[in-house]
Amino acid sequence: MSVPNTSAVKAFLLDLQQRICMGLEELDGEAQFKADSWEREEGGGGTSRVLTQGKVFEQAGVNFSHVTGASMPASATAHRPELAGRSFEAMGVSLVIHPNNPYIPTTHANVRFFIASKEGADPVWWFGGGFDLTPYYPFEEDVIEWHQHAYDICLPFGKEVYPKYKKWCDDYFYLPHRDENRGVGGLFFDDLNATGFDTSFAFMQAVGNGFLTSYAPIVDRRKEIEYAEKQRDFQLYRRGRYVEFNLVYDRGTLFGLQTGGRTESILMSLPPLVRWEYAYSPEDNSPEALLYTDFLKPKDWLLLDK
Repeated sequence: MSVPNTSAVKAFLLDLQQRICMGLEELDGEAQFKADSWEREEGGGGTSRVLTQGKVFEQAGVNFSHVTGASMPASATAHRPELAGRSFEAMGVSLVIHPNNPYIPTTHANVRFFIASKEGADPVWWFGGGFDLTPYYPFEEDVIEWHQHAYDICLPFGKEVYPKYKKWCDDYFYLPHRDENRGVGGLFFDDLNATGFDTSFAFMQAVGNGFLTSYAPIVDRRKEIEYAEKQRDFQLYRRGRYVEFNLVYDRGTLFGLQTGGRTESILMSLPPLVRWEYAYSPEDNSPEALLYTDFLKPKDWLLLDK
């Protein structure tokens, strides 16, 4: 297996963080990101960039981290027990965007690189990442376009790539205790190394570079739609699902907390405002009900199987 170029990966990730922040500032038109660098006692650190109280974005966080540790945490070895006890090096960019307008979807993306080492054995490395969309008042054209972008990103790497990583995303961003998906999906991949370093790295770069290109048109189309308190209340209620997933199931959140990462940076993914309502049920055939019946169930948005 080809030797990984960690310097090239880190350089790309730092540049990606900068470019995404600049793009989001342009979309917002008013607010700017504030940078906050941190160090980790066991090794490494990062820079968190957070935008708050913007014209378009209520909160957006774009984190870069590069950390090392003596032992892989349980969140990383649960699905790869053969890596238990290895030291690790991990770097990545992770972001979550919570817009003000309920008609603009929340979104999440991350790209990451790991190396797990053990004396007397070859290091094990891999890439992971993806992006997903969590709308509150979805538009079918937005969801189809989102998945078309994902398909186009994957196609140069093989026709089988999009269906595989689309399904992985649907399966991953699922809340078993609610029996529902968090949103309308996108791409999710992990443990990517079989194609060698250069091709694996190229795919990770394509996903990272393609995120803002996929999200920005949706923001531009929906940011001027007028909304009332009813739509805002439903947005805040559905944000509760985001909190539930990130605190109970998300691997990245668990990895950060288990490795002693900076808590403020890890939890910047949570929305600034959220509400829960006991036994809420939307009115039949309402726009709120359509989210559940027409969008929160995995489907072939591009009709690839037709």
